[in-house]
Amino acid sequence: MEQYKQEFIEFMVDCGVLKFGNFITKSGRKTPFFVNTGFYRTGGQLQRLGRYYAKAIDEAFGLDFDVLFGPAYKGIPLSVATTMAISDVYGKDIRYCSNRKEVKDHGDTGILLGSPIEDKDKVVIIEDVTTAGTSIQETLPIIKAQGDIEAVGLVVSVDRMERGQGNKSALKEIEEKYGLKTTAIVTMEEVVEHLYNKEYKGQVIIDDKLKAAIDAYYEEYGIR
Repeated sequence: MEQYKQEFIEFMVDCGVLKFGNFITKSGRKTPFFVNTGFYRTGGQLQRLGRYYAKAIDEAFGLDFDVLFGPAYKGIPLSVATTMAISDVYGKDIRYCSNRKEVKDHGDTGILLGSPIEDKDKVVIIEDVTTAGTSIQETLPIIKAQGDIEAVGLVVSVDRMERGQGNKSALKEIEEKYGLKTTAIVTMEEVVEHLYNKEYKGQVIIDDKLKAAIDAYYEEYGIR
């Protein structure tokens, strides 16, 4: 596993973004692990996060695109931090854009904030995590409504590696349904590989009991 992936996994743990216990996802599944990018709360954390996303985007899609779109609300800081990182690390000036939950009818009007999306723009979508592919159904129509747009790809922080609506992974379903390439900074398989029965800062984060719970979760919701 690449060094930056190992660092990112530990970074998520340090920030309290990657948690283990009993949770319910947006899609209603009970899960022993949860990723919440809302726990990146400082400038330094967002700076590091943006660099991890930027590296994942560059490796998967390259930087030949115009706009990085982050769906409201969590996608807003992700798009800002990552476009700043792309500029800082790669010297490429990418525009950022997000949507509002409610259309604004005064001042900076419309449903978008940040940069407008224009005809012929190439757009990459950035999200925290995709479980069942439900959020992309809301995001793509907003982007497509702006004109003749090419949706290049979707990047998430963690690929949960579980089924979407059918028997394939949520990210694979998105690729096939929308013709959209997808990538993640890390997969849950890589997370487990890095943390299982290994001491990190004086504790074993994924022990045998937690590993059994994760395995049971994938028995029910994993890719068939």
